[in-house]
Amino acid sequence: MEFTDAFKQTGPCCFSPNARFVAVAVDYRLVIRDTLSFKVVQLFSCLDKISYIEWAIDSEYILCGLYKRPMIQAWSLTQPEWTCKIDEGPAGVVYAKWSPDSRHILTTSEFQLRLTVWSLLNTACIHVQWPKHASKGVSFTKDGKFAAISTRRDCKDYINLLSCHTWEIMGVFAVDTLDMADVEWSPDDSALVIWDSLLEYKVLIYSPDGRCLFKYQAYESGLGVKTVSWSPCGQFLAVGSYDQMLRVLNQLTWKTFAEFLHLSTVRGPCCAAVFKEVDEPLQLDMSELCLSDDFRQGNSDAPEGHFGVRYDVMEVPITLPFQKPFADKPNPKQGVGFMSWSNDSQYISTRNDSMPTALWIWDIRHQELAAILVQKDPIRAAAWDPTCPRLVVCTGSSHLYMWTPSGAYCVTIPLPNFNITDLKWNGDGSCLLLKDKEYFCCAAVPAMLDSSEYSSDD
Repeated sequence: MEFTDAFKQTGPCCFSPNARFVAVAVDYRLVIRDTLSFKVVQLFSCLDKISYIEWAIDSEYILCGLYKRPMIQAWSLTQPEWTCKIDEGPAGVVYAKWSPDSRHILTTSEFQLRLTVWSLLNTACIHVQWPKHASKGVSFTKDGKFAAISTRRDCKDYINLLSCHTWEIMGVFAVDTLDMADVEWSPDDSALVIWDSLLEYKVLIYSPDGRCLFKYQAYESGLGVKTVSWSPCGQFLAVGSYDQMLRVLNQLTWKTFAEFLHLSTVRGPCCAAVFKEVDEPLQLDMSELCLSDDFRQGNSDAPEGHFGVRYDVMEVPITLPFQKPFADKPNPKQGVGFMSWSNDSQYISTRNDSMPTALWIWDIRHQELAAILVQKDPIRAAAWDPTCPRLVVCTGSSHLYMWTPSGAYCVTIPLPNFNITDLKWNGDGSCLLLKDKEYFCCAAVPAMLDSSEYSSDD
């Protein structure tokens, strides 16, 4: 892997959808860099510190959320002189996102008083009263023709279907939830999945005309659904629960296709490879080696006695680090709090929040555990390559961790004092954006090697 220099950042950073640019917030400034040379191609000055940025799908426009002010500013890469400012006045703005056509911006006011659709083509704006959430509860069909917006009035949850062409409300129907957590269209746009976050903790499937197609409840007592995610192919719906179980539903029958339990002790028989991060000792023949003062100073931050880390393949049974959640606190640190599908829908990675240093990788095709990555520190972020089954993980350390079906390996970042707190892929899987607390860098990632070329000691 080849790494760029470290560049200053004070907030969000993200690639453009066409993978040609990276946008970086530096206090009041929005810096646009070319992903080939990393030279600055555009520099925009905002009216306040940037809290949020998002590219339009066509990569021509970009919005900046100035939530402390609060207002939204939008910019054009092809027309630098063009500007747009959205100010809701006393109502305020707490969230903004682009519509699929890249020509409308959706904003949510404070206290969820209303959701507003602003047009960049003219001065028209459409209001939807009482949105359920500030940053959730809005989902677009994959073809970009319709939007589902969750609202709440008279102590009841509703779904509003809007046409993204005219932004007229095409229909409204009530849903059988006590407190709707979120809504998401299926990848084939044929159904809506809705899940509850209160007493009944169930997952509901609705057709676009408001008919309830299926209700799913894994168990009746205790806390329930925590995370829900469609597979990219649209055939499976993954449901993560507080009982440490991952359940996968078949989209054709809505029956449970597979169940995976996150146990603190993994026993045989088990075909999964367990990779444990360990310190790699420094092995040098000091009798014939002379280190310059510059080299010593450049590595002064390395832990004494070891140079890096590596993965060791462990034998089962193995007991994973476990943190018992506090029973007297809300939102306990337990259950499947993170899950992410690979691009081919064969693998799904999960993290049980009571075992924050372990990442589980499940093989959906064979309905078995494929691997476990046991890190020294809690997992901060994990993301699949958008083009192949390759998973990248960071833990707030100076190392990057990668897994493929052929093995796992560790990469040390060649930048001093750079600890990775977040990461993002670009659209074609050729580059990774890595964030530190104050800086970011990018890494050029080679195409995935053949299975015979991987080694867990790389």
